[in-house]
This record gives sequence, C-alpha cells and structure tokens, in this order.
Amino acid sequence: MSSRDELQQLKEDLVTLASGAGDEFGRLNVEQLNWKPAPERWSVAQCFDHLVTSNASYFPVFDSVINGQKKSRAIERIPLLPNLWGMLLIKSLDPNATRKLKAPGRFQPSASDISGSIIEDFVEQQTKLAESIEAIKKLNPERIVITSPAASMITYRLMDAFRIIVVHEKRHFQQAQRVTQEVKFPSN
Repeated sequence: MSSRDELQQLKEDLVTLASGAGDEFGRLNVEQLNWKPAPERWSVAQCFDHLVTSNASYFPVFDSVINGQKKSRAIERIPLLPNLWGMLLIKSLDPNATRKLKAPGRFQPSASDISGSIIEDFVEQQTKLAESIEAIKKLNPERIVITSPAASMITYRLMDAFRIIVVHEKRHFQQAQRVTQEVKFPSN
C-alpha cells in the first residue's frame, strides 16, 4: 500500500472512530461518562480526555511540518531509531496487546469530573487530525522524522505518528466500551 493510500485509510479510520464515539458514547450523561468501575480504573470520560490531551500534543509538530518550519533535531537523524521506536510503539499500543501501559504524567486524564462535552471535543479533534493528514499527503511522511511529544528521546516517522494515533485511539475506545459493559454501569 502506498503512503498516500495508507494516509487515506488512516483518515477514514479517524472518521470511523469519531462516528463510533458519537454513536456509542454521545448519549451518555455526565454521571455515566465519569463513572469508574474501580478507583484505579478510568471512566469513559477519562479515556477520551486522555486521547484529546495526547492528540493535541501532536498539532504543533504537524503544523511545523505542514508550514515547512520544522527543524530537524540531532536525535532525529540517528539511523534506525525512528523505525525501531515507531514499530515498538505501534505494537505496544495495539488494542490486542495484553500488556498494560501507564500514560505519561502530562497525558494523564483529569481525576475530577470531566465535562459532558468530552465526546464532542474528541469528535471535533478528529476533524482536525483528518485535516492534518490531508495537508501532509503532499509531503513524504515516511521520510520525515519527528520527536514524540511524550518523550524527547523517542523519534519516529511522521507516518508512524498517524499510525500510533489511530491504534492508540482504538485501544482506548475499546477500554471505554468495556467500562459501559460493566454490570454496575449506571443506567439512564
């Protein structure tokens, strides 16, 4: 599959995730969105708050690439590292991965009540992500290396950034679904 075709597929995945989030979680009330199955587990709202927060960290990077203002860092020029990090992150964030991961501190969701608009915020952000993909189609995202917004020592290809975003969203979408399937999940 060409990069352009894969970018189109990733863009379609974002649209599907946005639609699915609206359909599946858009009608939940604030109590349902913020309900947690256990103190150490996340609510539906926390899953989406985490995604909105982590995805937002990519926009300055995407904008700098799109506007031709991105400066290459020395660490981004180390051969093989971007491919290695990209593969590792995609594999570890895959929804089928069984290993639990802890979100970096700056990407932890709010611990208090999250606004009832969180699903709308997520859906809106998906549009912005899809626009970024569209703008990047004219470039070669397999050759552009970026630094992870989560860790300054991790680099990967721009194309992998979009792959990471999509698998990460799928992972937390499924996590949110599991919350709503809990026996004690509040009814309307």
